[in-house]
Amino acid sequence: MTKPLSIVGIGGTTAPNSSTEQALRLALAAAAAEGATVTLFDGPQLAALPHYAPGALPGSDVARALVDAVRQADGLVLASPGYHGSISGLVKNAIDYVEETSKDARVYLDGLPVGLIVTAYGWQATGSTLATLRSIVHALRGWPTPLGAAIKSDRGMFVEGRCNDPGASGQLDLVGRQVVEFARLHQRAPAIGATGPVEDA
Repeated sequence: MTKPLSIVGIGGTTAPNSSTEQALRLALAAAAAEGATVTLFDGPQLAALPHYAPGALPGSDVARALVDAVRQADGLVLASPGYHGSISGLVKNAIDYVEETSKDARVYLDGLPVGLIVTAYGWQATGSTLATLRSIVHALRGWPTPLGAAIKSDRGMFVEGRCNDPGASGQLDLVGRQVVEFARLHQRAPAIGATGPVEDA
């Protein structure tokens, strides 16, 4: 029997229950509905992280928990607001902690499916921010899922954990489900996501 899949969500802003955080929670709920175990690192937790630097890990409980969760993860969902056309410093700092896995047996996010979510008040920021997230995931050897959710968040779109826009809600649901489906594929055939040299059988 295969072990339950672990999906880790990272994202949000310094404001609790921000649009970005609520969007991330909805994607994680879709992953949980597919049978995955989900863990969330939201904006206030990310705000507690020290600025990343080699040696920062031992001094922060949140940093250790984040890195441990990433190490055990079968997939990730990253969510960022679009700030000035790119990802927020808060989310980038959290992603920088993945550097702690550079000497692990599984380097960085090697072979992991990664769902991406961007919220912004304008379409231009959603596009450029989503492209930045994709580039970062590729650099970390991860697999961005086919759909990245680009959400132009209007006031009142997210209320008490619900998304009132059917199109946006559908995107978030699909991101969560795609991460689980690709994680299952990788679990059944680990070599399919390998980024290193392929050895002859």
